[in-house]
Amino acid sequence: MAQDPAQLIPELAEVSAALFKVVGNRSIPRTTIGLVQLRAGQIVGSTYLTVLHTAFLRKAGESEERITSVAGWQDSPYLTAPERAALALVEAVLQPNPHGERVSDELYALAAEHYDEKALATLMTAIGQVNFFVAIALIAKPVPGRSFSEPWA
Repeated sequence: MAQDPAQLIPELAEVSAALFKVVGNRSIPRTTIGLVQLRAGQIVGSTYLTVLHTAFLRKAGESEERITSVAGWQDSPYLTAPERAALALVEAVLQPNPHGERVSDELYALAAEHYDEKALATLMTAIGQVNFFVAIALIAKPVPGRSFSEPWA
C-alpha cells in the first residue's frame, strides 16, 4: 500500500482546502454536492470515497433512504429534480458514452433548468474536486473511515 500522499506532498492540503472553499460557495446546497460526490465514488469503484461521502451526508443529517438511493437515483422518490440533474451530469462525465459526447447539449440544458451559471460552474468544480482525489483513492488505497492524516494500515 502506498504511503499517504498528503505526508509526501503537504501542498495537497492546500489544494483540498481551496477546492472545498470553491465548492462551498453556497450556490448549490452542500447536500447536492455530497450526493454528486458519493455517486462519483460509486461509479469509479472507490470504497474510500463512497464511505467518506456517505459519512459526510450522514453527519449533515441526510436520511438513509436518500443516501442509499443514490445508486439508483434515476427513479428515486427521495431525490429532487435538481439533484437528479446533478447526478445525471456526474454520470455523464465519469462514464464513457459509446454513442457520442458524454455531456450532451440536452443534458446541459436539463441541468441549466435547475441551476444558474454560477451554480453550474460550482457543480462542474465539485465533480472535478472528487475526480482530483479519485486517482489518490484508487492508487494509494486509504483505509475507509480514516482521514488522509491518520496512519494507513
